[in-house]
Amino acid sequence: MLFEGNAEEGQKTLLKFVGFDNYLRLLSDAIFRKAAFNTFLYLIVQVPVMIILAMVISVMLNDNKLKFRGLYRTAIFLPCITSLVAYSIVMKGMFADDGIINTILMNLHLISEPINWVTNPFWAKILIIISITWRWTGYNMIFFLSGLQNIDPSVYEAADIDGTSAINKFFKITVPMLKPIILFTTITSAIGTLQLFDEVVNITDGGPANATLSLSQYIYNLSFKYTPNFGYAAAISFVIVIAIVILSVIQLKVGGNDDD
Repeated sequence: MLFEGNAEEGQKTLLKFVGFDNYLRLLSDAIFRKAAFNTFLYLIVQVPVMIILAMVISVMLNDNKLKFRGLYRTAIFLPCITSLVAYSIVMKGMFADDGIINTILMNLHLISEPINWVTNPFWAKILIIISITWRWTGYNMIFFLSGLQNIDPSVYEAADIDGTSAINKFFKITVPMLKPIILFTTITSAIGTLQLFDEVVNITDGGPANATLSLSQYIYNLSFKYTPNFGYAAAISFVIVIAIVILSVIQLKVGGNDDD
């Protein structure tokens, strides 16, 4: 932000031109670097996993021979219409030291002692990734199901006549024909991940020691939790905007039509 406000009680707010000081400050801000690293880590790890998982699930649920398809689709889609705060609290309880996840893992003898999902820096990141994957996979699944239902069944019938395996049909027919859907869901998921806020705030509050802090939460902290610094917070928000634009252009170039 190029201007910052500074006002005494009962006086008008005065704008001070600070040039690019706020942007230069980003270079030496260790917390910003940590938040940016965390956010892009979530993006790089979670988005591909979620897109692949949504696509595989949609292919399975598009099988006409599968019974109770509607029930399965509803169950997988349901998390994305659940309250963000409610589901975050549930996830935090499930992954607590004495929560159901640790209990199941210990009963299966997969671990010998509870995993500190919330207080360990590594496992806290894993918990955030699991949480947002659980919530948004069903959302992307709907788009893939829509795309699958627009594919002419005769294409798969011809492949069956030629003796094509299920794996080859998936990679040589399904994936290429779902290319526009893959591009769309990748861009929207990337944008959503760069704006990640609710899960981090409600599950780990950015901890431990900023290990899960996201850029959006850092902007919130600068604006409302720390001594308010709206100019610097706005500068960080512009960084997110620029990152979204760059990623969108790259994805459009990489996944765009070959004829473009």
